[in-house]
Amino acid sequence: MRDLTRLTWREVRGAGASGIALLPIGSQEQHAAHLPMGTDTLLAEAVLDAAAALLDQDPTPSELVRLPALPFGHSPHHLFAAAVSLSAATLGAVLDDVLDSLVTSGYRRIMVVNGHGGNDEIMRLAVKRFALRADVTVAACSYWTVTAGDGEPDGGRPEVTPGHAGWFETSLMLAAHPELVRTPVAARAPVEPPPLFDNPPYPGLTVERHGEWARVGGSTDDASGADAGAGRRLLADRARGLARAIRAFDEATVRAADAATAPAADAATIRAEEKNEDH
Repeated sequence: MRDLTRLTWREVRGAGASGIALLPIGSQEQHAAHLPMGTDTLLAEAVLDAAAALLDQDPTPSELVRLPALPFGHSPHHLFAAAVSLSAATLGAVLDDVLDSLVTSGYRRIMVVNGHGGNDEIMRLAVKRFALRADVTVAACSYWTVTAGDGEPDGGRPEVTPGHAGWFETSLMLAAHPELVRTPVAARAPVEPPPLFDNPPYPGLTVERHGEWARVGGSTDDASGADAGAGRRLLADRARGLARAIRAFDEATVRAADAATAPAADAATIRAEEKNEDH
């Protein structure tokens, strides 16, 4: 996996001919009293880094190019404490612009890897809308959804995953960035009545009640039982899952990428120009 920031424009366009661009996105928002504002961005990057390490051991047929993480997301529900939030329309427009720039730069396959729940619906809609108007294949996922599925125990707790500033995220941060976790992590007092955004009264409902996030103190569940060992297992499982998802996306779309003669011709021209410049 190569870092777009460190590539020249010729290398970027050359990789775009048959490669895959990977865009992590996150947020800057309150994560209770013990986690940093950038938790969602840091965790999306950590899972992608770990997936990249796995793919370096057994490379994909196609070149992978990673973009810098988009650090801002849709977080109006966290402004009661602190957040840097984009509106849904702005985040959708930013994603559309980034995707459009990548296509103009020669990419025909792109994957978005999300770390913030508030981005999920907007990201998926942006991907669907963009593929309707551009000659591109785009995939999207939130990192906590791409489990490895290989039966290896990760010590997970589905009832509090992904949550917010709770056991899941805190365990992952203790594994990925322990120096940023403020300890000891205080136990979360029970809240009555229980919040509805994380535990709706009937399956299939989405329920939002005004002032709920501030009332519960900014977290979804008790994080005091989080530990680094669980976090390492959770991180390894999501990294294996993301690596497999990237490989599956590549294998499902590589023929279409090879058939895109115009980008391939651009890459050949660039390589010829580089050779002439070397001489």
